[in-house]
Amino acid sequence: MRDGRSRTLHLPGLKSVSDRLEYEMTESKVPASIEWIVIPAPDLQAAETFYREVFGFSISPYSETYLVFKAGNLSGALDQDLTPSADSLSFSLTVCDIDETLRFIRKHGGDVVRKRYELGSGAGFCAKFKDPNGNVLELYASAD
Repeated sequence: MRDGRSRTLHLPGLKSVSDRLEYEMTESKVPASIEWIVIPAPDLQAAETFYREVFGFSISPYSETYLVFKAGNLSGALDQDLTPSADSLSFSLTVCDIDETLRFIRKHGGDVVRKRYELGSGAGFCAKFKDPNGNVLELYASAD
């Protein structure tokens, strides 16, 4: 942003111009929000059924290999052309009852990777599951 309040930061210790990293910073920087995620879904039909039935996602077709969804305050897509990986970016889905959700996950073709565990003093609970395409994701429930 070049609004007069910008400044360039040169990281110390970088000796050559090609090694220098510059970051544009503003005094009024607003934190970014995550608004769109894409879930790998080689078996698009299994993913559509799973996320609609287990988590109540509202899902619509976009193309033959790409479905878009709305889930709470987040939107995203199920992409048939992406390959799932347990080592990729992950996210948590907030639910009211982890144990009941894990039963529903198994019923709809998913697997439990890690049963419900406590996060610590009043911080809530988590569990990990694998969807029908092999994506490993997390469930979260508050301690309340």
